[in-house]
Amino acid sequence: MRQIRQSRLTLAQKEDLWAVFFISPWLIGFLIFTAGPMIMSFYFSLTRYNIIDAPIWIGFDNYLRAFGRDALFWHSLRVTLYYGSLALPLGLVAGFSLSMLLNQRVPGVSVWRTIYFLPSVIAGVAVAIVWSRIFSPQVGILNPFLERTFGVKGPGWFTDPNWAIPGLVIMSLWGVGGGVIIYLAGLQGIPTTFYDAAKVDGANAMQRFRYVTLPMMTPVIFYTLVLGLIGAFQYFTEVYVISGGSGGPQRATLFYNLYLYQNAFKFNEMGYASALAWVLFLIVLALTLLVFRSSALWVYYEGEVRKR
Repeated sequence: MRQIRQSRLTLAQKEDLWAVFFISPWLIGFLIFTAGPMIMSFYFSLTRYNIIDAPIWIGFDNYLRAFGRDALFWHSLRVTLYYGSLALPLGLVAGFSLSMLLNQRVPGVSVWRTIYFLPSVIAGVAVAIVWSRIFSPQVGILNPFLERTFGVKGPGWFTDPNWAIPGLVIMSLWGVGGGVIIYLAGLQGIPTTFYDAAKVDGANAMQRFRYVTLPMMTPVIFYTLVLGLIGAFQYFTEVYVISGGSGGPQRATLFYNLYLYQNAFKFNEMGYASALAWVLFLIVLALTLLVFRSSALWVYYEGEVRKR
């Protein structure tokens, strides 16, 4: 009996070794391209490093500089939060509304689903170039359309500090098709028996949406909310192309990621940029954990029993 147990233990160990062997490419890639750079960036965040000369240890001075002596740090954070507070809820509502429309059983609905999804797979640089032309006060087509159709003189958009962020928010709706696909998958996963039971009870369309669709979709909304929150703080490509990397006009589009990039590759302050990257990581982590903690109050999972 003891020999059988030993042989089984040996077999289990062999299986563990084979498992490690098969996932070793991912482990090696993670250690070299993710964990390693993260550790080095934390070390650089505690140094004065200009890429050319050797790093000089300064402790937490970079973090004290960001929170106490750098007004642009707070400005870039406000710009990012301002954009996220507009783009995130608007994107969630637009994506969910479109998915409700595209979930109807009408002829040609698959064509419309494809049309709405295609923009989300176009590269960010191409999207930024196209929209910068659309919003251009000189050669764009949006302002003439507003004036001819509604008699409204359009603003300067990306050349106006007051309208640059609203313009970027409108531009962000171009890519809601990715979220629409996720919402569609959630809508089609709701059992039809729930709707049948609600109809038997006399619920109208609005009541079925309020008491069946919305609760069943809260896990999907939660998922897209977390992804959208992280994406808002990582916003970079479009604003870099539109502003030429300057964050203009008048620093109205100086997003946090763009300011981080400027410190690293324009001002050659890699140590300070690394500190900004870790501050960004902690901010996103804190907000994500806050969303996770709040999910107990509004996210419903089928089959879950909550204690009162």
